[in-house]
Amino acid sequence: MTVDEPLTGVEWRVVSVVADGTTHAAPASARLRIDARGTAAGNLGCNTFSAPVALDADRVTFGELRTTKMACDSARMAFERLLGGLLGGQSLTGRAEHGDLTLTTGHGDHVNLTRSTPE
Repeated sequence: MTVDEPLTGVEWRVVSVVADGTTHAAPASARLRIDARGTAAGNLGCNTFSAPVALDADRVTFGELRTTKMACDSARMAFERLLGGLLGGQSLTGRAEHGDLTLTTGHGDHVNLTRSTPE
């Protein structure tokens, strides 16, 4: 992991997802937290999720996502499907620096996150 700060134990707010060259802004509820025991949890935009996660050098590998099954408006559900598809069962390259985190797929799609600030 290319890091100038810790990746685990941080509440990350999802800012956007870039897929197939198109940037998709995240709903305000989209969040991610990875703990030191190997669990990722958060919100995909509508539903909460958890998944096993492994960290190895610059690789962040997510296991299958377990999610709640609430329904939201179509925009939030579309974003949730996109984000869940990029994270669930995937190995991504992670780069955390200056309060931002980027998770990049092998195809070049990426999730942009920023450190959440307490409200």
